[in-house]
Amino acid sequence: MQLQERINAFIKLGDFIRQFSNEDLEKADNIEHNDIFFDGFKHQLKLAKEHNGWFTEDNIKFALKSWSDALTSENLNTWLNPYKIDVNHPKRIAIIMAGNIPLVGFHDFLSVLISGHHVLVKQSSNDKQLLPFLAKYLEYVEPQFKQKIEFTEEKLANFDAVIATGSNNTARYFEYYFKNKPSIIRNNRNSVAILTGNETAEDLKNLSEDIFRYFGLGCRNVSKLFVPKGYKFDAFFEAIYHWHPIVEKAKYANNYDYNKAVYLMSEFDMLENGFFMIKEDESFASPIATMFYEYYDDLSELTNSLETKKEQIQCIVSKGFSKKEIPFGHTQKPQLWDYADDVDSIKFLLSI
Repeated sequence: MQLQERINAFIKLGDFIRQFSNEDLEKADNIEHNDIFFDGFKHQLKLAKEHNGWFTEDNIKFALKSWSDALTSENLNTWLNPYKIDVNHPKRIAIIMAGNIPLVGFHDFLSVLISGHHVLVKQSSNDKQLLPFLAKYLEYVEPQFKQKIEFTEEKLANFDAVIATGSNNTARYFEYYFKNKPSIIRNNRNSVAILTGNETAEDLKNLSEDIFRYFGLGCRNVSKLFVPKGYKFDAFFEAIYHWHPIVEKAKYANNYDYNKAVYLMSEFDMLENGFFMIKEDESFASPIATMFYEYYDDLSELTNSLETKKEQIQCIVSKGFSKKEIPFGHTQKPQLWDYADDVDSIKFLLSI
């Protein structure tokens, strides 16, 4: 199969997904195999919501829109143009996926197939409804993908390389278990935001998207704020208040109530607004419904400090802090070339 044939297949997949990213689902007339797959994917969306309480309709649609926006001819070609993709002897690449947000492992799935390899997928039990169905659609629009895609719930076997994502504990297991295989092993990372006090109300409102999207469960969600000494949080709390309906979601509310009770019983100092808490803490990883913050005296010192801790950080959100910063409100809108942990998976796959 030629590269352009693979690209064309994923463009068609993007067109199919786009139907489900809008507020009102509307079956399009110009989508290949829609009569076979449209109603079936609607059912899979329903199953995904029922299976995982964190996968709300809003968050699933957001994920689908992100991927439909990414899977365009322009984006796919911009992403792949810098590489010489000519895999003559395809390998079998195992992917161990996380399940914290909908379709979180799709980029790895796409990377393996678009580079010309075969994929062996082991999904998280938290997110196993959507991708197999989309893979089946992919096989219909490009039959040459058949025999190149396999899903398994068994122990991985007969593979040449692995891309595995998990917690810090499982990452250590992965590193030991896959020590004799080419691998990309990912563990826990968190994202941070740097405020100077000069942010506009719109900046802070956009930041709230980085905090609350997917209930804060993604590695690209901001879980830690760095603020200047003496920073007042009034404008921040005002800017994020439009997210207050989030506390109506049972799983989020349970976490909010539990963590608030723990902080109160432990007599920790914290600020809260009825649905969200902020607490001064040096850690990067904060509990659900909570964000940690830390004061800084000097931006250059903060730059040096974050550089020493870069292995713990996925994204830095700021305005004028660094060349690699992400604008407020954009952490959950990565481009295809924004690689997790800054590890170029296409380069890895072409080197095997």
